[in-house]
Amino acid sequence: MEILSWGEIDEEHLAALTELAEACLEVDGGLPLFARPPLLRARLLQSYTLGAWHHGQLVAAVGVGNTAPPATVAQGPATATGLVHPRWRGRGLGTRLISWADQRAGDADLLLTTETWSAAGERLFTAHGLHLTFSESVLRHHLDVVPAVPRPETVVTEPVTAETGADLFATYCAAFADRPGFVRPEADEWLGELREDDEYRPDLSLLARGPDGQAVGFVNIVGTWIDQVGVVPAWRKRRVGAYLVASVLRSLAAENAREAWLCVNDDNPAGELYRRLGFTDAGRRARYLLRRA
Repeated sequence: MEILSWGEIDEEHLAALTELAEACLEVDGGLPLFARPPLLRARLLQSYTLGAWHHGQLVAAVGVGNTAPPATVAQGPATATGLVHPRWRGRGLGTRLISWADQRAGDADLLLTTETWSAAGERLFTAHGLHLTFSESVLRHHLDVVPAVPRPETVVTEPVTAETGADLFATYCAAFADRPGFVRPEADEWLGELREDDEYRPDLSLLARGPDGQAVGFVNIVGTWIDQVGVVPAWRKRRVGAYLVASVLRSLAAENAREAWLCVNDDNPAGELYRRLGFTDAGRRARYLLRRA
């Protein structure tokens, strides 16, 4: 192996981290937001960091957080995210990053997050005893052609406003209550996170109402991302979700956006609907857990 220089990474290396993330996304696909500073900081500039350099280029990096000293009991799993430049794979760097993260985790379980998944990476994680706990597809829609979905009879839509926040939250809860693992959040917390997001688009986000005026579905837009789509159980299989998605795609296209994005859990049957509407696969993201005996 060529000689590498190993050391901590920090904020001053953000440009190098961005270049490394972009190289991995170009080859593997995945969450494009990973190459932006907020998510890079959250994933890789954690409590402990390690990077490998070759002639001034960052070729591998890992961040580990939420750890406790080995002699103590951790309150939750240690979290880790690592990257190896595509040109440097197959040389043992991934194994070194995982082993280093495992040591920093101490007695805590280790939760590894990857925003740019690859089959080779999964084989590596599995070989080190990590088990898949979550995976979702990243889907992209080129907006040169948008789908035409007729409006369901008796359904009307309206933009989200401050006055309809309570209805939006209630519809979200009703639509997601039957999802495995759903935990109902506090209304103020859930709505507050939306309002505090600088890219949240309430003007493009929509509520769908039935003939009695009750909200039956919703879609939230953040930037050019379809952040959440939900339909209450009694109104499913009536094209409400498809109509909401097609409507926001049309709105984004009217603003000259080139593409729209969304993520969908691999176990969610809505993935088939999105692909029928013209979304195509652009990679995956996943989480793997190493439990201590």
